[in-house]
Amino acid sequence: MYKLLIVDDEPIVRKGIRSFVDFEALSIDHVFEASNGSEALTIFKKELPHMVLADINMPKMNGLDFAALAKEVKPDVKIAVITGYDYFDYAVKALKTGIDDYILKPVSRKDIFELLQKLVDKLREEKVTSEINHVVKDLKDQSGIDEQDTYQSRLYNLVEENIGNKGLTLSLLAEEMGLSVGYLSGLFKKLFGQSFKEYVLARRLERAKILLLSSDMKNYEITDVIGFDDPNYFSTCFKKKYGVAPSKYKEKIRND
Repeated sequence: MYKLLIVDDEPIVRKGIRSFVDFEALSIDHVFEASNGSEALTIFKKELPHMVLADINMPKMNGLDFAALAKEVKPDVKIAVITGYDYFDYAVKALKTGIDDYILKPVSRKDIFELLQKLVDKLREEKVTSEINHVVKDLKDQSGIDEQDTYQSRLYNLVEENIGNKGLTLSLLAEEMGLSVGYLSGLFKKLFGQSFKEYVLARRLERAKILLLSSDMKNYEITDVIGFDDPNYFSTCFKKKYGVAPSKYKEKIRND
């Protein structure tokens, strides 16, 4: 669950956000309020919220000055600013100095929800990446060998064993590995340099290429063997990757 700090000098804005945003849907269980940047900084240092939604134009300390100081206290905090058109250029410039996002006034319920959803998604992505890095580091420290290679080898073998299985999914691999789908998705991309779907498609097309050169199998037969549902989709993917339709591939290789 996450903590959110709302910073705006207009009470009606703060109360409005609290009343119309479904915080539970965003996994936000604590919401704090401040009427200016100075007050916000005091609350921030005490509560260390995960996210901040702040107006730019406020008394005592503006939203951007507050954001800069908050980032010094907690660099991984996610901060979005609310701004009017008069401050738009100022807000865009601030994105380069640590602000994570912004929204232009007037704002709607949907605008605020989507903005907070972006911040929550960033927090979740960073958490998954951090967990992956910690696991890999811990395994290296404990074993003295690169356990990353062990994960990669096991995943490679699982994909190869199931390459003809039309039901080969990330969920299937996650169950076999005893990991969550979200965690495995990040780990897979880290180990193989591409997403699970991209990798499986490349391996299936590579297998198809071998079958075309080493057998007289028809397109529909190869389609079934390598786990595709539709021969037309297989032909489209193959031509996109190798520049020629499957039926012409053997001829092309011979001519080359």
